[in-house]
Amino acid sequence: MLNAMAGVIFKLVDEPSWAKAAATGQFDGSAIDARDGYIHLSTVGQVRETAARHFAGQPGLLLIAVAAGPLAGHLRWEPSRGGDLFPHLYGPLPLAAVRAVTALALDDTGRHVFPDLHAPPYTL
Repeated sequence: MLNAMAGVIFKLVDEPSWAKAAATGQFDGSAIDARDGYIHLSTVGQVRETAARHFAGQPGLLLIAVAAGPLAGHLRWEPSRGGDLFPHLYGPLPLAAVRAVTALALDDTGRHVFPDLHAPPYTL
Protein backbone atom coordinates (compact mmCIF):
# COMPACT_ATOMS: atom_id res chain seq x y z
CA MET A 1 0.00 0.00 0.00
CA LEU A 2 3.01 2.31 0.27
CA ASN A 3 3.04 2.93 -3.48
CA ALA A 4 -0.62 3.93 -3.44
CA MET A 5 -0.02 6.30 -0.53
CA ALA A 6 2.69 8.06 -2.52
CA GLY A 7 0.27 8.76 -5.36
CA VAL A 8 -2.88 10.69 -6.02
CA ILE A 9 -6.28 9.88 -4.54
CA PHE A 10 -9.63 11.46 -5.32
CA LYS A 11 -12.64 13.07 -3.69
CA LEU A 12 -15.92 13.85 -5.42
CA VAL A 13 -17.46 17.07 -4.12
CA ASP A 14 -20.37 19.29 -5.13
CA GLU A 15 -19.50 22.85 -6.16
CA PRO A 16 -21.09 24.66 -3.15
CA SER A 17 -19.21 22.45 -0.67
CA TRP A 18 -15.94 23.10 -2.47
CA ALA A 19 -16.57 26.86 -2.52
CA LYS A 20 -16.93 26.72 1.27
CA ALA A 21 -13.67 24.76 1.52
CA ALA A 22 -11.88 27.29 -0.65
CA ALA A 23 -13.02 30.06 1.67
CA THR A 24 -11.81 28.28 4.82
CA GLY A 25 -8.64 26.61 3.47
CA GLN A 26 -9.75 23.06 4.24
CA PHE A 27 -12.48 20.61 3.33
CA ASP A 28 -14.21 19.20 6.39
CA GLY A 29 -16.19 16.61 4.47
CA SER A 30 -19.74 16.05 3.33
CA ALA A 31 -22.70 15.11 5.51
CA ILE A 32 -21.96 11.43 4.80
CA ASP A 33 -18.30 11.94 5.75
CA ALA A 34 -19.36 13.58 9.03
CA ARG A 35 -21.77 10.72 9.75
CA ASP A 36 -19.07 8.10 9.16
CA GLY A 37 -16.32 9.98 11.02
CA TYR A 38 -13.88 10.27 8.11
CA ILE A 39 -13.63 11.71 4.60
CA HIS A 40 -14.32 9.10 1.93
CA LEU A 41 -11.70 9.07 -0.83
CA SER A 42 -11.09 6.83 -3.84
CA THR A 43 -8.13 5.57 -5.82
CA VAL A 44 -7.80 6.01 -9.56
CA GLY A 45 -9.28 2.54 -9.99
CA GLN A 46 -12.26 3.27 -7.72
CA VAL A 47 -13.36 6.83 -8.44
CA ARG A 48 -15.44 6.14 -11.56
CA GLU A 49 -17.49 3.47 -9.77
CA THR A 50 -17.87 5.77 -6.76
CA ALA A 51 -19.30 8.44 -9.08
CA ALA A 52 -21.68 5.96 -10.70
CA ARG A 53 -22.88 4.50 -7.39
CA HIS A 54 -23.19 7.62 -5.27
CA PHE A 55 -23.41 10.61 -7.63
CA ALA A 56 -25.19 9.28 -10.74
CA GLY A 57 -26.70 12.10 -12.78
CA GLN A 58 -25.61 14.78 -10.32
CA PRO A 59 -24.60 18.00 -12.08
CA GLY A 60 -22.05 20.37 -10.58
CA LEU A 61 -19.74 17.62 -9.39
CA LEU A 62 -16.02 18.29 -8.97
CA LEU A 63 -13.18 15.80 -9.08
CA ILE A 64 -10.59 16.75 -6.47
CA ALA A 65 -7.15 15.19 -7.02
CA VAL A 66 -5.20 14.97 -3.77
CA ALA A 67 -1.56 14.09 -3.10
CA ALA A 68 -1.78 11.23 -0.62
CA GLY A 69 1.70 11.65 0.86
CA PRO A 70 0.98 14.77 2.94
CA LEU A 71 -2.04 13.03 4.48
CA ALA A 72 -0.16 9.91 5.60
CA GLY A 73 -0.55 10.57 9.33
CA HIS A 74 -4.35 10.73 9.03
CA LEU A 75 -4.98 8.43 6.07
CA ARG A 76 -6.10 4.84 6.61
CA TRP A 77 -6.70 2.17 3.99
CA GLU A 78 -9.80 0.27 5.05
CA PRO A 79 -11.94 -2.42 3.40
CA SER A 80 -15.20 -1.43 1.78
CA ARG A 81 -16.96 -2.62 -1.41
CA GLY A 82 -16.11 -6.28 -1.86
CA GLY A 83 -13.12 -6.01 0.48
CA ASP A 84 -11.40 -3.42 -1.72
CA LEU A 85 -9.22 -1.05 0.33
CA PHE A 86 -10.37 2.56 0.20
CA PRO A 87 -8.48 5.58 1.52
CA HIS A 88 -10.26 7.24 4.46
CA LEU A 89 -9.03 10.55 5.83
CA TYR A 90 -9.48 11.02 9.57
CA GLY A 91 -9.37 14.79 9.79
CA PRO A 92 -9.92 17.73 7.46
CA LEU A 93 -8.50 17.75 3.95
CA PRO A 94 -5.99 20.62 3.73
CA LEU A 95 -6.20 22.45 0.42
CA ALA A 96 -2.40 22.47 0.27
CA ALA A 97 -2.60 18.74 -0.60
CA VAL A 98 -4.90 19.36 -3.58
CA ARG A 99 -3.24 18.90 -6.99
CA ALA A 100 -6.22 19.66 -9.27
CA VAL A 101 -9.91 20.49 -9.24
CA THR A 102 -11.84 19.44 -12.35
CA ALA A 103 -15.51 19.92 -13.15
CA LEU A 104 -17.12 16.70 -14.36
CA ALA A 105 -19.61 17.05 -17.19
CA LEU A 106 -22.44 14.61 -17.72
CA ASP A 107 -22.78 12.66 -20.96
CA ASP A 108 -26.12 11.99 -22.70
CA THR A 109 -26.77 9.01 -20.42
CA GLY A 110 -26.14 10.97 -17.19
CA ARG A 111 -22.72 9.42 -16.53
CA HIS A 112 -19.84 11.64 -15.47
CA VAL A 113 -17.13 12.23 -18.05
CA PHE A 114 -13.67 11.83 -16.51
CA PRO A 115 -10.38 13.21 -17.79
CA ASP A 116 -7.38 10.92 -18.34
CA LEU A 117 -6.52 10.08 -14.73
CA HIS A 118 -3.22 8.49 -15.76
CA ALA A 119 -1.75 11.81 -16.91
CA PRO A 120 -0.63 14.94 -15.02
CA PRO A 121 -1.91 16.56 -12.87
CA TYR A 122 -3.57 13.34 -11.75
CA THR A 123 -0.29 11.48 -11.34
CA LEU A 124 2.83 12.17 -9.31
